[in-house]
Amino acid sequence: MDGILVVNKPQGWTSHDVVGRIRRLTHQKRVGHAGTLDPMATGVLLVCLGRATRVAEYLMGSDKTYRAVMRLGVETDTYDADGQVIATQPVNVDESELRAVLARFVGEIDQVPPMYSALKRDGKPLYKLARQGIEVERAPRRVTIHGIALREWKSPDATLFVYCSSGTYIRSLAHDIGAALRGVCGAHLIALTRLASGSFSIDDAVTLKDLEGLQDLRGLLHPLDAALQDLPVLTLDAGQARRVLMGQSITPSEVKALAGSLCRAHDASGALLAIMAFDAATQVWRPKKVLADETRT
Repeated sequence: MDGILVVNKPQGWTSHDVVGRIRRLTHQKRVGHAGTLDPMATGVLLVCLGRATRVAEYLMGSDKTYRAVMRLGVETDTYDADGQVIATQPVNVDESELRAVLARFVGEIDQVPPMYSALKRDGKPLYKLARQGIEVERAPRRVTIHGIALREWKSPDATLFVYCSSGTYIRSLAHDIGAALRGVCGAHLIALTRLASGSFSIDDAVTLKDLEGLQDLRGLLHPLDAALQDLPVLTLDAGQARRVLMGQSITPSEVKALAGSLCRAHDASGALLAIMAFDAATQVWRPKKVLADETRT
């Protein structure tokens, strides 16, 4: 089976746990996920089966939407409710002040990843160092917060909707908001749900319980093309399709019409064949990833 499965990850499961369950249900080895969710988090986890694992990077790079519940006045070492409390402060914050601080985080910001994360230092995950009581300096990363909406404020808890770029740590965002509030009252996440990843919404998602009794998941899979909607389409004739499937470059007449370095190649029937990269020096399109086999044509 080849395709993208949209799973509503349950709380308490790691993304790796979900992948393992899908492997067992499908009896398929080539299974991976596109964008980790913390064990505490729920919501949209994109699971790639078969050849869809080859387009996972394009899924991971898409924007995300979250519903986050942040508790002010309490800091934890993990920046969420799974961690140990390390500081408490009184919460002397009103709604207008909270909204003003949230507005300061909209746009491009530099964010320091949390120590309790899967990022690696010298080949070792940071969370393993953190468990040993070791804290290392982390370089800030530029992320984009497209928007933050305060949906509910019942002190000390604030419910936020966050629309952001790939790579954003919502835990770090909550921590930084807490640090920016008057008196540095601190904050941590107590709930997080990913509502959307790119064009995939939680409305498209199935639960693991839904999958348990199914004999065949094919009807639930989204095609590989769904991961590449931002790339223009180059339609190939039979001869061009054969060349691409053999890893050879082509010079189609549509070169000038397709502005950009990447496109997706379809055959005349509309089937996805490959991701193509444009070589400006030679004015040809070269296969970057062939996604169909030679028997396709």
